[in-house]
Amino acid sequence: MKDKNQSNPQEGYSLVSNSANTMETVECGTKFRNLKGMGWIVTCLFIVGETAGGGLIAMPAAMVSTGLIGGIFVIMLGAAMCAYTGNLLSENWTILQQRWPEYRNHCRKPYPAMGLRALGPRFMTVVSSCLNVTQFGTAVVFLLLAAKNLESFLQSFGGVQIGFCYLVLFVAMFMLPFTMLKSPKDFWWAVIGAMVTTTIAVTLIIRGAISDGSQCLRHVNYAEVVPSKFFMCFGTVMFAYGGHGAFPTIQHDMRKPYHFKRSVYMAFFIIFLMYLPVSVIGYIVYGDSLRDSVIPSLQEMYIQQAVNALITMHVILALTIVFNPLNQELEDVLNVPQDFGWKRFVARSAMMAAVVVVAETIPNFGVLLDLVGGSTITLMALVFPVIFNFYTTAGSTKYNGIVATKDEKPLSFMEAVHYTPKHKLAIYAIIMAFAIIGGGTASLSALGQMVNSQFSQPCYAGLWTTKPVEETILGNATELLTYSHHGKVNCCGMFKNISRFGDTEYCLDPSISVGGGSHG
Repeated sequence: MKDKNQSNPQEGYSLVSNSANTMETVECGTKFRNLKGMGWIVTCLFIVGETAGGGLIAMPAAMVSTGLIGGIFVIMLGAAMCAYTGNLLSENWTILQQRWPEYRNHCRKPYPAMGLRALGPRFMTVVSSCLNVTQFGTAVVFLLLAAKNLESFLQSFGGVQIGFCYLVLFVAMFMLPFTMLKSPKDFWWAVIGAMVTTTIAVTLIIRGAISDGSQCLRHVNYAEVVPSKFFMCFGTVMFAYGGHGAFPTIQHDMRKPYHFKRSVYMAFFIIFLMYLPVSVIGYIVYGDSLRDSVIPSLQEMYIQQAVNALITMHVILALTIVFNPLNQELEDVLNVPQDFGWKRFVARSAMMAAVVVVAETIPNFGVLLDLVGGSTITLMALVFPVIFNFYTTAGSTKYNGIVATKDEKPLSFMEAVHYTPKHKLAIYAIIMAFAIIGGGTASLSALGQMVNSQFSQPCYAGLWTTKPVEETILGNATELLTYSHHGKVNCCGMFKNISRFGDTEYCLDPSISVGGGSHG
């Protein structure tokens, strides 16, 4: 007699229950549902909250190397390609759930699992390594950005002087309890909050830039677009759009995972509508006076610090998602139980401690993240989704979508080509070419900046010095800033000395920043 809990894609409906995970799935034909999962609209908000925010403040500066038309083109192309590869990931995970029943319940490593089914265990290891580097690097920079923004806010409005190193520890301790949550459906409130803060920040940035336009537009200067530098913004764009590492985890928690396509296309359309006006208006008003982030260029201090606070809130909330795949990877290596217990607490605390150590040791992590944006994030957002989809969809076609056998091996390259439609092969080729050229150029540019940059001393070295050092971790350089009670701004104009206050004492020294692209 057949077990009533066994699934078979050739039957109509059957209930699969896992008491350990308290997750229930329903099978309908060959499509599977999580009875307690999220709807596609909530999932869309998850993607927006997880992806948008950090990259928002860097996108206007990224246009300096591309010009207005080129910048619009790159932002549109980046959104279209990342939305398409997000849909490819959706197709991949749907196929995995159809053909490998073990993925119908809780899965700790859904993204690497795609690599396993596409090309085998060795490729899964490569995918896991890229995912870990990407998530870890993003967590470090988000932690630095949150700490520095908090420091700036306290100095500007409260006159509170707290060392940057202490604030890194404070943000980490504040975030630690939230990183203990199991999966995205457990912290939906954080992602919704991240999306709301980003939306308000977009409105304020546009308002602040338009207000500054009355003074800055008369003196604005636009840098000459050099073809060799056109792809310098690629790392920034990929970091701004490249949240793909968490997509399978989010999709797995949907009520109808096969509806992730709706979520991802709607989400990237919303993100595009956020990025484009901020980038265009910011670039038109400030021109090549933009340095690393648009926030310091906003000359109305209340608007500047409101955006500062909102982006900080977004970063803190987004860290909850960024840590999740990283923590689950570590727990899988250490064989930590999926239910909450002291082992999870120790493992996730250790991961947070590792991020803090790197953040305190390399406070100007921006150049390294630009390297990650052009390399591992490009792999995660463009290259891997194409490779996954190329092999998994071809395999599904070859075997007619039936449940895979234990001895089934990945298809060869020529087999995958045979079972893949020609128009899809053409799209794959375009995305791969763009990823290789853009990612390679951005990575080499970041490496060059790393070689030519002088890294600052470890952050914790300042704990034993008598002279406080204020460091702003934004973009490819470390800016040394001293805030008055009015605050300081990146003034506009060709010589970066035009202030709406009519006094250059409010302007940051133009020689402080070491140019180049930026990240979020």
